[in-house]
Amino acid sequence: MQKDYADVCKHISSNLDQLRKGIPETMRAFSAMAQAATRNGALDARTKELIALALGVAAHCDGCIGFHAEALVKFGVSRKEIEEALAIAVYMGGRPSLMYAADALGAYDQFQERARVAEPAMD
Repeated sequence: MQKDYADVCKHISSNLDQLRKGIPETMRAFSAMAQAATRNGALDARTKELIALALGVAAHCDGCIGFHAEALVKFGVSRKEIEEALAIAVYMGGRPSLMYAADALGAYDQFQERARVAEPAMD
């Protein structure tokens, strides 16, 4: 059974809302760190998202895979770019990462399809 990564992200987002209420200072600090880390610099935000996806695969993190796959679709990253980032994740993480890389490619495809369906029809 294939995971629905939009549902994975929705579920985690709901739980994160609860954490924001329970540990607001920690969550604000984490958000600030995320913004600083993903800001354009020597590496652009798009490249950083590819790295984040690869690290999410290596860490076996479904939420990381979902959120970063969705962001990469929004950045217009190609399937080939995703595949090459996943090759590095598999190289560094071995067989367990290979299993998550397959899921990550599926997540990218799911978000790509949702984006395609959501595009307004061009007449």
